[in-house]
Amino acid sequence: MDWASITGILLVLTGIIAGHTIEGGKLSSLVQPAAFLIVFVGTIGAVLLQNKLQTFRRGINMLRWVVSEPPDNTRKNIQEALNWSLIARREGFLSLERTLTEAKDPFISKGLRLIIDGVEPGRLREILEADISLYELEQRQAARIWDAAGGYSPTVGILGAVLGLIHVMDNLAEPSKLGAGIATAFVATVYGVGLANLFFLPVGNKLKDIIMREITRREMLVDIFYSIAVGDGPHVVEERVASNRG
Repeated sequence: MDWASITGILLVLTGIIAGHTIEGGKLSSLVQPAAFLIVFVGTIGAVLLQNKLQTFRRGINMLRWVVSEPPDNTRKNIQEALNWSLIARREGFLSLERTLTEAKDPFISKGLRLIIDGVEPGRLREILEADISLYELEQRQAARIWDAAGGYSPTVGILGAVLGLIHVMDNLAEPSKLGAGIATAFVATVYGVGLANLFFLPVGNKLKDIIMREITRREMLVDIFYSIAVGDGPHVVEERVASNRG
């Protein structure tokens, strides 16, 4: 559980609500279903128009990473790699079969399989780097839906404000209806700017950091698999990993 993210969300909500209350405002004045509908649904529609449905779904599924990040297995993989290197050095590449059956990470399984199959080291690196490139492309496209939402949300908020003012102008002869239109106008802008800068954009940036961490881990694994494939011993593998991390 990422308590920093949870704390951040709570601080955002507390700051807005407390500040509004201190100024003498009522919480109910911030609750405008019409404004929320315009901003949120409009933003989602714009994001869907820009992206494929599969990409959109992947980006939505990533949202859970904000409060529950995927585990960072870098240190564990380094220790495992030294063991793989030792086994391959003593018993040959085919001895890695038993390690392959225990691997739960598809990328690790693929790397070990290429070594066991005797794929030429340079070709092995090309295959795994292509796999990383595809992963990076798919994940970054999915994470960018949050950047897109952060870009569209303020604009849709302004659209909501204009619609609210149109409602006001249509009801100038009925003062009892003016308050609702004006409230929708201002609150729509608050929703648009607030969602963009306090949720959508921070979420997008955090997801990109997580993706970058995973890409770095996979690039490290590529160097390890290459080193094992050319016959380097555990000490060489360890030095290669240490130099890359440094």
